[in-house]
Amino acid sequence: MIALGKIQELIVVRKTPIGLYLNIGTGGNDSAVLLPKNQVSPGMEIGDKITVFVYKDSEDRVIATVNQPKLTVGELALLTVVDTTKIGAFLDWGLEKDLFLPFKEQLGRVQKGNSYLVGLYIDQSDRLAATMKIYKMLSCDSPYKVNSRVQGTIYQINRELGAFVAVANKYHGLIPNQELYGVYQEGDRVTARIKKVRTDGKLELSLRENTVNQIEIDARKIMEHLALNNGTLLLNDSSHPNQIKAELKMSKAAFKRAVGRLLKEGAIKLTDNGIERMW
Repeated sequence: MIALGKIQELIVVRKTPIGLYLNIGTGGNDSAVLLPKNQVSPGMEIGDKITVFVYKDSEDRVIATVNQPKLTVGELALLTVVDTTKIGAFLDWGLEKDLFLPFKEQLGRVQKGNSYLVGLYIDQSDRLAATMKIYKMLSCDSPYKVNSRVQGTIYQINRELGAFVAVANKYHGLIPNQELYGVYQEGDRVTARIKKVRTDGKLELSLRENTVNQIEIDARKIMEHLALNNGTLLLNDSSHPNQIKAELKMSKAAFKRAVGRLLKEGAIKLTDNGIERMW
């Protein structure tokens, strides 16, 4: 059976002035799909096997193409928005007809020119469409271990939980709010450390290094801020966590660990208002 939204090998069963008709090789024409004339290469003959992708054209007809799309049904890919309309957005997926992303399948605000991680599915009208709601399309069976460095795409941001990440665009990942430093949006690519592999296989991520390495990074950041502020920084143990996060992009606990390291090294001293650089 010819599968919509899939790359498959079909057989030429009939030649016509408008192109070649292909099917799975049963010999009949009832279930044949057209490969348009502009897609036909010289020398293609009846009985030849051709690898094609099957979709629907702008007139809603099932059609074959030898061009490779950027994703197929059940897969995920980062696609760019080429247009937004009152009914949804349209994405570039490598074919002549852009891929439709309905409003109801969008997460957050979709903007023209931005790229978003989407999946491909067949809707109730038997048409191919994109969705940003990819949670159920991700796997919990990842090969990664704690402290592995991974890359992924943020596909949803939840104010209460954090940023949901498709690790390697395949596996479930979450950056909890307490580990989310900086401003991010759907479609952003991130590099993260696996902080925990949950019993269900989902990955808890951190944008920061493990504690030992991170102290060194945070201490260096504090010294850089001191250099930019004439050797003083108006932050100390009494500072609110949000103030520290806004200034240094780190938690209060991380700030205290880094300050402790710098005090031990004699690089800074504490004052009534904050800290000062010693050298």
